[in-house]
Amino acid sequence: MKIPVAAALLALASILPVASHAATGTAAGAAPVASANQPLVDGLVKRVNRAGASVSLAHGPIPNINMPAMTMLFKLKDPSWIAQLKEGQRIRFSAVLANGELLVTRIEPAR
Repeated sequence: MKIPVAAALLALASILPVASHAATGTAAGAAPVASANQPLVDGLVKRVNRAGASVSLAHGPIPNINMPAMTMLFKLKDPSWIAQLKEGQRIRFSAVLANGELLVTRIEPAR
């Protein structure tokens, strides 16, 4: 029995979102898990949003989420980390893409 091309393409399209989540280290709806797949990258704190527990970071490439160097807004895994951050501070951090949001999972001072 031959499968129509449209049905084959539809079946292929239905598995693509799963593959993209596998590349980020998280499954759809799942919480990120700390692992060796989350490298520390250099970052510069551009803005701190204390009320929203988020931070704007200029950063180098983040290979585990296939993100090139740029400046982006990140949520913090632990909102209490916001107290440690100030604009102009150099840090090293790990991040994941979880539920459509960029999430910092680890922060340490730059060396």
